[in-house]
Amino acid sequence: MGDPLKSSETPCLTGISGLDNILGGGLPRNRLYMVEGDPGVGKTTLGLQFLLEGVRNGEKVLYITLSETKDELLAVAKSHGWSLDKVNLFELSAVEQQLRAQEGGTFFHPSETELTETVQTLLKEVERVNADRVVFDSLSEMRLLSETALRHRRQILSLKSYFAKKRCTVLLLDDRSTAQTDQQVQSLAHGVLSLECLSPDYGVSRRRGIVKKVRGLKFREGYHDYVILKGGIQFFPRLVAAEHHAPFEPESVSCGLPALDALLGGGLDRGTSTILMGAAGTGKSTTALQFAMASAHRGERAA
Repeated sequence: MGDPLKSSETPCLTGISGLDNILGGGLPRNRLYMVEGDPGVGKTTLGLQFLLEGVRNGEKVLYITLSETKDELLAVAKSHGWSLDKVNLFELSAVEQQLRAQEGGTFFHPSETELTETVQTLLKEVERVNADRVVFDSLSEMRLLSETALRHRRQILSLKSYFAKKRCTVLLLDDRSTAQTDQQVQSLAHGVLSLECLSPDYGVSRRRGIVKKVRGLKFREGYHDYVILKGGIQFFPRLVAAEHHAPFEPESVSCGLPALDALLGGGLDRGTSTILMGAAGTGKSTTALQFAMASAHRGERAA
C-alpha cells in the first residue's frame, strides 16, 4: 500500500505525451477506464503504449486479449519497433483450454457457467502477475458472454470493485462491434476516451479522439487529432487561443509613412487585425509590405 508507484497522488502516464497533455498530466491511478472506437482506430496500439510506459516506470503490466492472438499482438509491436518481453500477455486460447478441461462437471448449460469461469481464470492471471496496469481487450467478447445487459453491468461492477481493491489502473477496450455505444459501461467507468477515423471523399483519412469524461479531473474538452505512425500514436491537443496570450503594450504601430499614420490616428493598434481592401493594382501588397518593413526596422519580427 505504501508503494510510490501505486500512489493515488501520482498521475498514471499513458506513454503518449499529447494525450497526457489533454488529460492535464495523466490518468488518476487505480481506476477503470474505457477506450472505445471502431476497428482500426488504434485501440490496441494505445493499450500497448500504456503498458510499455508502465514497464519503463518499473510497474508490472498485463494485456488480456479475448479478441486477438498473441502472435497478432507481437506483430503490432514489431511494426512499431517495440519489445513485449516485459509485458505479460494472456490470450483467449488459454481460457478456452481451461474451460474445456472442466466440461462435463456441471449440469448447467455452458452459457451459464462460461462467463463466471472465464472471469475467474482472468482474475487468477491478474493475481499471479500482481499487475499495476491491465489492458482488457475487448469488452465485446465479455458482452457476448454476458448475454443480457443486466449480467453485463453486474460483471463490470464486479471487475471495477476488484481492480480498485488491487490498486490497479485498467483500460477496457471496446470495438463497438455488438452495439453502437455502451452506455452501461460508460456510466460505470471512471473515464471514457472515444477514438474515431473519418474518411473524406478526397485526401487521407483523419483520426480524432475526445475525452468524454474523467471524474474529478479537468481535461481539455473537444476533439483532438491524432496519427498512428511507426513508434505509436501521437496526439495533437487542440489549440485554444485563450491559452496563448503574448504580453504587449497597447500602443499604435507606425507604418513609417507619416501621412498614412495620421490617417489612421497614429497607426494601427497593436494586437488587432486589419483588412486591406481594394481592386487589383491599388497597392494592397505594397501597403502591407510597408508595415512589415517598418516593423523590421524597429527590430521586430515580421512575416
